[in-house]
Amino acid sequence: MKRLRFYLRIIRLGAVIAVGLLFASALKLQALLRLRPSPASRQRLCRWFLARLAAALPYEVRLTGNRPDQPMLWLANHLSWTDIPLLGMLRPMGFLAKSEVRKWPLLGWLAAEAGTQFIRRGGGDSGALTQQLVAELQQGRDLLIFPEGTTTNGAALRTFHSRLLACAIETGTPIQPVAIRYLRDGQADPIAPFIGDDDLLSHLFRLLATDVAVVEIQLLQPIESRGMERNRLARLCHSAIAEALYGSAAPTCAAA
Repeated sequence: MKRLRFYLRIIRLGAVIAVGLLFASALKLQALLRLRPSPASRQRLCRWFLARLAAALPYEVRLTGNRPDQPMLWLANHLSWTDIPLLGMLRPMGFLAKSEVRKWPLLGWLAAEAGTQFIRRGGGDSGALTQQLVAELQQGRDLLIFPEGTTTNGAALRTFHSRLLACAIETGTPIQPVAIRYLRDGQADPIAPFIGDDDLLSHLFRLLATDVAVVEIQLLQPIESRGMERNRLARLCHSAIAEALYGSAAPTCAAA
């Protein structure tokens, strides 16, 4: 029975990815014909795809808090590649991802065609990156970032990279903090985190072979960025998410 469930999940996920590839190919063809769709249209299409991708994953989603009714810089803790479809299904938004994602089979290409902006860790291009993010926010579009800069196992919250918040301060865009947590049998899910030297396909197969787990997504109180100093803003966001995940005695680990 479990084997049958596993194969059915693979078939469903494969169908979703096939549709995504079809859409991405259509976007590429339009670009070659100089018929570029608007970024807003890309984001709406991306949200539609991510909602189907999230539904194909073995998670029961429990969402709390209010979805914002204005453009925000979404900011979340980061445990897995699955964070992206689970959050991206909530609103049309752009994404910031590490450059390694661009090399992932199929999903990397899909991410690029959806308008994802890729960042090289230690690349020294923070000024150019900030201006790219500023341009996104100035167009009134939502943007999702993971300020820890990498995934963790969820046991602690890494220091937030404050430079990623400069775009919000410059444009006066409010921050939407998000706390995401994966649970299995009431405890932290050991399968969900995508960390270390794990590879995408191995992680995906392990995930699809397991029983349904719970993912809790908490949309926290928005934080005003206008006139803020970026290090203070980063600490406020870090404290809000840590409090939601761990309570007042929040464990923290330093960034690498």
